[in-house]
Amino acid sequence: MLTYSWMKRLTAFVVLCLVAVLPASADGHEKVQHSVFIAGPQFTGIIGEDGKPTWEAPHKGARDGYLLDNGNILIAYAKDVFEYDKDKKVVWSYKLDKSNGEIGTAQRLANGDTLIAELGKNPRLIEVAKDGTIKAEVKLQPETDNVHMQTRMARKLANGNYIVPHLLGFAVKEYDPAGKVVQEFPTDTEHFGGRKAKNWPFTAVRTKEGTTVVGCTYGNRVVEFDKDGKIIWELTNDDVGGIIKDACGVQRLPNGNTVVTSYGQRAAGKVKIFEVTKDKKVVWQITTFPAHHFQVLTTNGKPIDGNTMK
Repeated sequence: MLTYSWMKRLTAFVVLCLVAVLPASADGHEKVQHSVFIAGPQFTGIIGEDGKPTWEAPHKGARDGYLLDNGNILIAYAKDVFEYDKDKKVVWSYKLDKSNGEIGTAQRLANGDTLIAELGKNPRLIEVAKDGTIKAEVKLQPETDNVHMQTRMARKLANGNYIVPHLLGFAVKEYDPAGKVVQEFPTDTEHFGGRKAKNWPFTAVRTKEGTTVVGCTYGNRVVEFDKDGKIIWELTNDDVGGIIKDACGVQRLPNGNTVVTSYGQRAAGKVKIFEVTKDKKVVWQITTFPAHHFQVLTTNGKPIDGNTMK
C-alpha cells in the first residue's frame, strides 16, 4: 500500500509527464492550433491545423460559409449561394433575386432550409427550402439605399427571431418573424466615439448565455452586450497591440475565447485572424489569408462542440 508521501510523489510525476507531452506556448499554456474555414478575397476554403489548405472552393471572393454536418460546404457569394460536396460538385444552389443587388450571407438552418440575406431595392431575409421554395420572408429596415452597406452577417436565433447588423444604421437589430424590430444594440453612442469613429456593425453573434458579440469593422473593435444592451466586454487595438484592421468576422468559442478577423489586413506576414481569451491574451493567430468571415472547425485535433456561427 502506498504511503501518503509516495502518493504525492506519484501524482507529481504524472503531472510532469502530462506537461511534457502537451504542446506549450511561450507563456507555458497549451499551444492552440485550429483548422478553419475561410471565406475571403484571396482564398476560400479550409486551412488545416498546420496552416496549409486542405480544401479550396472553385471560386474566391466568398462572403460567408459553413462546413455542414453532412460534410458539404455551404458558401455565399455576391450573387449566388452554393452547397459543394467534398469533390466540389454543386449539390444545391440559390441565385440572387433580380429585384436585388447582392447577397450578404447564408446560414443553414436546423430544418434543412437556408437563411439568405438579400440587399438592394427589396432588402430582406428569406428562408429557402431544398426545392427552392421560399418558406419565409422578413422585410429589413436599413437606413440607406447603399446596397453594399445595408447589412451583412444576419443569423436566425434559437428563439425564432433574426439578428441583423445594419452598418450605416450603426445598430444591430433583432427582428421577429413578422419583421418587427424588438431590440437594438447601438454602436454610435458617446462610448464608441459617435458616428465619426465608424464602428459599423458587421457581425452579430448571440452566445449561449444570451449576450450579443458584435464586430465593428472600421472602428477596429469587438463589443459584447448583455441582454439589456449594456456593454460587458470589449476589445480594441489598445488591448492587442494594434493587430485589428477592420474587425469583420467574429466567433465566440465554447471555451469563452473570441476569434476575430482583420479583414482589411493584406500585408504579408501580418495577422489576418486571431483568438483572444476573456482577459485579452492572444493565444492563436494566422497570417496567411484575409477572411471576410470564417468558421473555426477544430482545436488541437478535436472538433469544436456545437460549432455554429449564429
